[in-house]
Amino acid sequence: MTTLKSLTPNIMVKSVNKTLDYYTHKLGFKIIDTNPEQGEYDWGYVMLDQVGLMFQEENSLKNEYKELESMTVGAALTLYIRVKNIHHYYNQISKKVTVVKPINKTFYGTHEFAIIDNNGINLTFSETP
Repeated sequence: MTTLKSLTPNIMVKSVNKTLDYYTHKLGFKIIDTNPEQGEYDWGYVMLDQVGLMFQEENSLKNEYKELESMTVGAALTLYIRVKNIHHYYNQISKKVTVVKPINKTFYGTHEFAIIDNNGINLTFSETP
């Protein structure tokens, strides 16, 4: 029987370098890998604890997947990230990022906040008490 083990989005961006800078300096992620190893990156992989994200430069991704040629950077989606100690993380990053939804308690009982990254991607952070 097949078992799905993880999900790591590969997100199309204008500049991998600027995106890695944003995620490392503003959100606290660590760079795991890049291609090439230095200079202007075509691709990069970051992680914070158990959450990993990959970013690929627009032309590089479109060359790899011809089906994406008509797509643009940014997305009509929300990456929903579960967090432990959400208030601490919110206080740590909220002054460095664009908060689109301040920390709040939802009607379904979680604590959440949302930001928009430098590529227009919405990240919602959530903790269930």
